[in-house]
Amino acid sequence: MNRLKGLLIILSLFTAPLVTATPVNINTANAEEIAKALYGVGPHKAQAIVDYREKHGLFLSVQAVKKVRGMGQGIIDGNKGDIRIE
Repeated sequence: MNRLKGLLIILSLFTAPLVTATPVNINTANAEEIAKALYGVGPHKAQAIVDYREKHGLFLSVQAVKKVRGMGQGIIDGNKGDIRIE
């Protein structure tokens, strides 16, 4: 029984971010909103997204977020469907 309980706890840790994800428009959201909405993106990376957007203009695609330092394909894949640009 303890093994089953442990397994359920571990599974919930991995699936909780997927269930609670909220789509966010990275062209309009502030850093706090981005950090709150995207799994694996904390305040520092979220601010980097906002700074990049302010310096270079709006993101034209979700893949363009990879140009931001610290934002790799893994983060984009992990937030598939939750990063909006419209």
